[in-house]
Amino acid sequence: MDIMLKGSELTRAMLKAGHQEIWCAVDDSSDQEAMSNLTNNDFTARIESMKDDFFYCTGGMAWLCAVPIKIRALTYAEAGF
Repeated sequence: MDIMLKGSELTRAMLKAGHQEIWCAVDDSSDQEAMSNLTNNDFTARIESMKDDFFYCTGGMAWLCAVPIKIRALTYAEAGF
């Protein structure tokens, strides 16, 4: 049976598969809080490793939750021109 991973579990699997510097919404409470923080603040980090149940970003900070997100460049229209 295939398992659909999501949230921090998906980030763990991606790191184990060799992915590097995964853009994630981060938080120390829950995956839901990490995603809700994107609305009011921009708590994102490039996650590069995991150790002792903590995700570590390129800045060296540890996080309990890291949800992979997709980041893309703005278009001309989205920039308000």
